[in-house]
Amino acid sequence: MNFAEKLLNLRTQYGYSQEALAEKLKVSRQAISKWELGAALPETEKVIAISDFFDVSIDYLLKDNIQLSNSESLDRVVLKFLGSANDMDGISRELVEIMRDGIIDDNEMTRMDQIIGTLDSIVGIIDEIKRKVNMK
Repeated sequence: MNFAEKLLNLRTQYGYSQEALAEKLKVSRQAISKWELGAALPETEKVIAISDFFDVSIDYLLKDNIQLSNSESLDRVVLKFLGSANDMDGISRELVEIMRDGIIDDNEMTRMDQIIGTLDSIVGIIDEIKRKVNMK
């Protein structure tokens, strides 16, 4: 998973819109969008701010092959799931709106790719919950 995918996953897992995260990081919503699309990378101080904000390491954000620590508690994983699941109603409505005219333009395709990333992250959280439950 690359930086763009990790940022999108973290943002959606914690239930932030691009606008809300932009406010927290003191950047524009467009900057968040560019970072999530992989069109740009944030400056070093913003990577540090993202790391601090989501309580993940800079290595996790920047290195493609690092996963979150296995020491994360089941409670925290469940809370991440609930935050992501909370977005499902909005995602469902967006998908209906995208499909309404039967034509998917480039912007809608980009948004669908983001939605798929969000759904993939939710599946990952569910898998993590399953692993943690089986470990007990």
